[in-house]
Amino acid sequence: MRLLRDLRPAAFAMAPWTAAVLTLAAGVMLLASGATPSEPVRFMRLIQITPVYLIEASHFLSSILGLALVLLSFGLRARLDAAWYATLGALLLGAMLALLKGFNWEETSALVALAVLLSPFHGAFHRSSRLTRMEITPGWLFSAACAVLGAGALGLWSFQHSDYADRPWWRVMADADSERAVRAWAGAALVLFVFGIWRLVVSAATPPVVGETDPDYERVRAILAKAEVAEPASNLALLGDKRFLFSASGESFLMFGVRGRAWVALGAPVGKREERQELLWRFRELADSHAARPGVHGLNAEDLPEIVELGFSIQKVGETAAVPLENFSMDGRKRGAARRNWRKLGEAGATFEVLQGEAVTAMLPMLQAISDQWLANHAGGEKGFSMGGFWPGYVQEFPVALVRVDGKAVAFATIWTTASHSAFSMDLMRYADDAPSNIMDFLFVELIEWGRAQGYEAFEFGIAPLAGLDDRPLAPIMSRVGRLLFERGEEIYNFQGVRRYKDKYDPLWQPRYCAAPQKWAIPWLMADVGLLSSGGVAGLSKRPKKTEAAKTEPASEAATA
Repeated sequence: MRLLRDLRPAAFAMAPWTAAVLTLAAGVMLLASGATPSEPVRFMRLIQITPVYLIEASHFLSSILGLALVLLSFGLRARLDAAWYATLGALLLGAMLALLKGFNWEETSALVALAVLLSPFHGAFHRSSRLTRMEITPGWLFSAACAVLGAGALGLWSFQHSDYADRPWWRVMADADSERAVRAWAGAALVLFVFGIWRLVVSAATPPVVGETDPDYERVRAILAKAEVAEPASNLALLGDKRFLFSASGESFLMFGVRGRAWVALGAPVGKREERQELLWRFRELADSHAARPGVHGLNAEDLPEIVELGFSIQKVGETAAVPLENFSMDGRKRGAARRNWRKLGEAGATFEVLQGEAVTAMLPMLQAISDQWLANHAGGEKGFSMGGFWPGYVQEFPVALVRVDGKAVAFATIWTTASHSAFSMDLMRYADDAPSNIMDFLFVELIEWGRAQGYEAFEFGIAPLAGLDDRPLAPIMSRVGRLLFERGEEIYNFQGVRRYKDKYDPLWQPRYCAAPQKWAIPWLMADVGLLSSGGVAGLSKRPKKTEAAKTEPASEAATA
């Protein structure tokens, strides 16, 4: 008994795929049985005690049921509880029809055995979803069509000695065993054709981009305001360039972007913890139904169990820095430089304040001017998708930290908050041309103190791309290439400078991941994230407007990380 208890988790983990394969095999068996000759002796005994119309109906329905099992195997693979119930019912009905169509007790035994095998594993099919919402992908429909065509070819081969080749099809479907098999096969093929057309018509459309004027924008804002599970970067949902999937309760969402065939989810679902897995599955199935290439970017370690459930491959892409605020202090060697810069600017007359609501609206022209000066010295222009940009409606969604020197605004940062107060972070961090050097150190320190006063648990500095990757002989090739770029790619991006700057605050470094169905798709996923964030190749190639050297403060580069 103890051995059985130990094996139970492994058995439940294997159950969905195993059930899908066995159910697919059972469906193909019924299709093949319906398209091939009946066993003569058994059939003659059966016809003596059973009405002909019942035998004919059982033969026809058995093939239709075989097709249904082929399609239900996709729902089992996706762990749908409705598919589990429907499969049990189909197996038991098919077992009864196998006896009525030709006393095929072997088929009946196999179908009943499979039903008995599946019955204890209801817990492995935990996704509550109606069968009508099951996404049947083009590839799965093609597989079902191959099964039906294969059964038809097997029937032609089996009846090759029957005298029907020179007769029209409407005469062939009128009598005898071969005609019965052709009717069953044609019925299954017709049902599959109708089903395919129906799925083509009712298949969910790609969700549209949700902007500020869309009613769903208010739903997103409401979920963020009370989300049980959210990160500071979840506020990118308000950027106006995302598409959304909402949970059945309307209290969770998953945001994603579309570029060509790539569907890229940004982070894990936001809202209720128990609704995350269902949203991730719906995202993958909806992408598959549109023949798209799904991926998820910006995951943390806590998200990985749910991603593994999807069958995705995972790759580390960097590390994020977070400073716990409960015992934070500016004392210590590592924070010495930041401490000196903060004190120096404070003594020079720098002041800090946090604006909210109408105060942000009133300051928008000044903030716009600071942002324009900053952009003139930095390549790439405004960002999007995985990074915020200076769009007036978006900026007004958040508190804004403002730094003045001698009364003049010289730098600002928009603040991402979370409803649970688990963490907060900065989004846009921009300064004017005449801002003092190391202005960002002053802003960081003041923001940390503000966050602690507001009751936040941690302050996040954002991601250091490609940081923390291993270059070991047995490490994944993408980790080794990423490590090489981190060490030698300073001409492309200041990877090490960003890491060193954030390290001044002695943060806790936590890994970040991206995920895709296949390992080879991950580089494409990362390229798609870059292009979505930069607005395409044109955005990546955009150069600074000014010719003079821009400020080289690493914090400005951290702002775009």
